[in-house]
Amino acid sequence: MLSRYFANHAAIMLFALAPAAPLAAQAGAVPPQTRTYYIAADPMSWDYVPGGRDEIAGQPYQDTAFFAKGKPRPVSTVYKKVLYREYTDSTFRTLKPRPPEWQHLGFLGPLIRAVVGDTIRVVFRNNAQRPYSVHPHGVFYLKSAEGVPYNDGTSGGDKADDGVAPGATFTYVWLVPERAGPGPMDGSSVMWMYHSHVDEVRDINTGLFGPIIVTARAKARPDGSPNDVDREIVASFMQVEEQNSWVDNEPFGPKFTMDSLEALGPIPNPHLSSDAYPWFVKFTINGFVHGSMPLADLTIKKGEHVRWYLMASTNDFDFHAPHWHGNTVIMNGMRTDVTQLAMMQMENADMIPDDVGTWLFHCHVSFHFEEGMAVRYRVEP
Repeated sequence: MLSRYFANHAAIMLFALAPAAPLAAQAGAVPPQTRTYYIAADPMSWDYVPGGRDEIAGQPYQDTAFFAKGKPRPVSTVYKKVLYREYTDSTFRTLKPRPPEWQHLGFLGPLIRAVVGDTIRVVFRNNAQRPYSVHPHGVFYLKSAEGVPYNDGTSGGDKADDGVAPGATFTYVWLVPERAGPGPMDGSSVMWMYHSHVDEVRDINTGLFGPIIVTARAKARPDGSPNDVDREIVASFMQVEEQNSWVDNEPFGPKFTMDSLEALGPIPNPHLSSDAYPWFVKFTINGFVHGSMPLADLTIKKGEHVRWYLMASTNDFDFHAPHWHGNTVIMNGMRTDVTQLAMMQMENADMIPDDVGTWLFHCHVSFHFEEGMAVRYRVEP
């Protein structure tokens, strides 16, 4: 089985990477390499409002329902999650420190970075209590590294990737051909996402979601970052439906029953879950609500080339309208300060900030903003 896997892998690698050969020959291009990441699914707690302050309003945080304006809700901001975390090696004993410039990722999984022509190798350990996987977007993979269980005609070893059992380890191998790199309107890099796909809805609501950034070969630094960009920022606009998580959040979060909801009143129709929607949904950017992301994590400098990578999640009505106050961006060759994201959509936006100050970055869907889908970014001289 292993010999067949490696034979097929080698053959597909030669096929998939053939278009990248001319780029690899360009002067200064980074040689193709295998980039290995040690990533685990770890049970842990996450605080959506670290510090307990609504920094958009500049006051202590109080959770209020849009169906009962001004009435505080007795809801903890700390929830049990299962999150992707990066380790230093295959022993999974030592967490790899997250660099300061990537602290803004919040509860997102670690950044997976590659250059066109590379191979990505993810050694995945499941430290949680049920099967999870790692499914990538954009890159090239065999059926044995797709990370999704469905009736695809495969069997045996080609099914081992579909869901990694609790306590088990599996190695995913993905290729990065030309078609996984930036297109003509993307600039020097493009973002994809990865997530668990054993049960897509519940896995992602549990917290298993992260970014992949692929850089064009002729535009890459040795570490894989784009050499024409000074700062990269990933912003994931997510409606996290905690009632659809695999993790029981008692006693951290609310007990999701109509009795507990009715106690808050008034609820127009307590038999419709949509009337209680904001009770269990967290409207977040990278797992932060109401401006709770530390401002230091989104501090940039005037005149820098800043690339913002935007993405949305998978839930119903996960439509968002990211809006930057104070500065503008270029997307697909057009100038704007607001854009649109549909479910699982990924976009790049390039900014050369010229307006110094502390600015709002939020979703312009009114009740998303009202329910906390906002952070602040700072432009320094």
